[in-house]
Amino acid sequence: MEYLNFAEFYDILTKNVAYPARARKLHTLIQKYLRTETDGRLLLDLACGSGSLSEEMAKLNYDVIGVDASPAMLNQAMQKKLKSNLPIQYLCQDMKQLDMFGTIDVTVCMLDSLNHLENLDEIQQVFDRVSLFAQPGGLFLFDMNTLYKHHEILKNKIFLYDTEQVFCTWENHLHGDTVEMQLTFFAHDDEQDCYYRSDEFIKETAYDNSLIENAIRKAGLVLLAEFDADADLDAPEQFSLVSDKTERILFVTQKP
Repeated sequence: MEYLNFAEFYDILTKNVAYPARARKLHTLIQKYLRTETDGRLLLDLACGSGSLSEEMAKLNYDVIGVDASPAMLNQAMQKKLKSNLPIQYLCQDMKQLDMFGTIDVTVCMLDSLNHLENLDEIQQVFDRVSLFAQPGGLFLFDMNTLYKHHEILKNKIFLYDTEQVFCTWENHLHGDTVEMQLTFFAHDDEQDCYYRSDEFIKETAYDNSLIENAIRKAGLVLLAEFDADADLDAPEQFSLVSDKTERILFVTQKP
């Protein structure tokens, strides 16, 4: 997904994501479950987007490689890197065709990035590629939106965002387990003293947990744990189990 227009406003519209807190919780899980003969510091941030999580993981002393298919998103990530001067390497790749230089200790894929793929076959492709490049004993941590979130929270709703930089309308349409999202942005052009409009279309599909768990096994990975990805963000050592109202599940998997 290119995110040609969304990339410019992504950070503005996702200020509530709490990247530092999510990074600390990932760090806790990595310390608990990682079992490799390496120092465990090489981390792949898959579908890294604008690089916010990559930055936070680098601050925790991981050697971070960020991969994303969107040049526009990676441009935003590079702007952050220029300011922070953190040693993050960014690569423009389709995660279905992931190609690393060697094995990876930890791979993370967060904020329902996998839900954006077209179908379960594409998710399987990603799992297979992650498994291929995972260090034995290495971890793959990812989260995905649930059917509950799609059917009860997102469904056919309209959200409005009004900030100093942009006004955004976010219109959802639910089709089965897929939510189609039409985003329209209005931003002020200071030079021309006028507003310009841009649009982005996004699609996400949710799956029954059993299908994701089966895909994990088929990729040769072991499922270690499942947690509510959005709970207890202010408590790095605390993890809530999945309930029938969990909106996003965090999966912890390992390569044997």
